[in-house]
Amino acid sequence: MQKTTEFVREQVSTVRETVATAAATAAAEASTVSGTVSSHVGDFIRSQRSAAQVSLRELARNAGVSNPYLSQVERGLRKPSAEILASIARGLKISAETLYEQAGILDRRSGNAGTVAAIRADEALSERHKAVLLELYETYAREHARDLQAPAASPAPQAPPRTSPQNPSEEELS
Repeated sequence: MQKTTEFVREQVSTVRETVATAAATAAAEASTVSGTVSSHVGDFIRSQRSAAQVSLRELARNAGVSNPYLSQVERGLRKPSAEILASIARGLKISAETLYEQAGILDRRSGNAGTVAAIRADEALSERHKAVLLELYETYAREHARDLQAPAASPAPQAPPRTSPQNPSEEELS
């Protein structure tokens, strides 16, 4: 027969092992999700930098971050803060909101990310023109999404066309 203290010790060690295993699993999952987000934003930064034809060093200098740090962000090894993302956005001459969306800090705005990236990458447009186009595009995309979500309203009943006038004029009588 087992003593009470031995039984309690066994139970406590079993619970500790279970908790340790669960904590390790949760930490690994969090690391994977964080790495995916960091890698995604890093890939986006690299693609925007390439589209703007800016070197890594030049972007680092314009953004006010170190070259090695920016390289680590692009490779998904570092998760940049909102302030760093804003600096990088200034260096790329894109909106910080775009990088915040890519990093998962903000919800994605309406529209297709590919279309937004194409507008931003178009060298024939000035920054002002790009901003105006993006605003228009996002407005239309939001309206379209809202229209798709709204229940189809039944059309208002229309009066039947009149085949003969109630009070014909003299011209119509002849």
